[in-house]
Amino acid sequence: MNVKEKSIVADMGLAPEGHLKIDWVQAHMPVLNRIREQFEKEQPFKGLKVTISLHLEAKTAYLAKVVAAGGADVTITGSNPLSTQDDVCAALVEDGITVFAKYNPSPQEYKELLVKALETKPDLIIDDGGDLVTILHSERQDLLENVRGGAEETTTGILRLKAMEKDGSLKFPMVAVNDAFCKYLFDNRYGTGQSVWDGINRTTNLVVAGKTVVVVGYGWCGKGVAMRAKGLGANVIVTEIDAIKAVEAYMDGFAVMPMLEAAKQGDFFVTVTGNRDVIRGEHYAVMKDGAILSNAGHFDVEVNKPELEALSTGKRTVRRNIEEYQLKDGRSIYLLAEGRLVNLAAGDGHPAEIMDMTFALQAMSLKYVNEQYEAIGNLVVNVPYELDEQVARFKLESLGTGIDRLSDEQKSYLDSWQEH
Repeated sequence: MNVKEKSIVADMGLAPEGHLKIDWVQAHMPVLNRIREQFEKEQPFKGLKVTISLHLEAKTAYLAKVVAAGGADVTITGSNPLSTQDDVCAALVEDGITVFAKYNPSPQEYKELLVKALETKPDLIIDDGGDLVTILHSERQDLLENVRGGAEETTTGILRLKAMEKDGSLKFPMVAVNDAFCKYLFDNRYGTGQSVWDGINRTTNLVVAGKTVVVVGYGWCGKGVAMRAKGLGANVIVTEIDAIKAVEAYMDGFAVMPMLEAAKQGDFFVTVTGNRDVIRGEHYAVMKDGAILSNAGHFDVEVNKPELEALSTGKRTVRRNIEEYQLKDGRSIYLLAEGRLVNLAAGDGHPAEIMDMTFALQAMSLKYVNEQYEAIGNLVVNVPYELDEQVARFKLESLGTGIDRLSDEQKSYLDSWQEH
């Protein structure tokens, strides 16, 4: 059976548009292009099967092509029902990559597509949010046999993996790509910051300047969202459970308060915590008429939808990706993209230049875990610093700039406690 016959996509007729999208991002991902050249020469994945679960749009598609250029038999599926782009899926199939993904499948179909991607019996995986790992360690342990290890993209996925490592249930090594410097400093902060507002602005077509934005969570993603909201002219409130991060937000110039107080003031809400129910019934009860809710965490559990529905007399779709919940007291609250990742479900995700560094880390981490999986054992490990730094150096080279290097005398001075 060939790739076209095996794959499950919505419409192969969409492939030409998908190719244009992939070509565009390839032209703006110089670091990944450089790694592709290395992979084509070295063939680090020759004879191996790789299954990828990531938000399936053009930048992810190019990562899949780079891994395939390294000799891998690549299968790819989505990591969120609303972030898959059908034209990109069709283009990948034409490029020889097996695809099991469609935009907006039912929950059951979405799960079935993940399972089909794993039934190829991969040697290596790239995961986003831990869906592949969870399936492999629960209902489909029969597919574990060949898996050497993999890499995880998100904070949410790493939280899951560390819980598995702690209780001894993790069956293979995973590299925590999200915790690499070139991931969270740039992807989480600048990528999320820009793409969240791209998604909100294109979806709502409303002004941000002068409005009050509540950012729920002040991790690296929250920092980026708050920074960009401030740049758009918003008054920004941050809510936190971590006292240190709360002080940081205060020092960065933002108001800090409990969610129940912030709920009374917000015009826009963005959740970026990785936890569930951070906006819930007690908060809906005090929100302004017309408040707009969105989520930038991996799963659609940060905004409690059942409690919002329980307070409502009805709901309707007022624009694409905007649902109006009509509350019993006459107020309306709007939810963007069903509470799923607003930057991908209602946008194109992070800029290509940002994902260039993140996906370079993914490609290099996959090569690393393939070479070191026996030595690592069943642990969650960080991206080796030398790989992190190499991505940064490739990025600087692509920008036509460089940095200084220590002289031998300077190295000696730093290494000694006796020199003055």
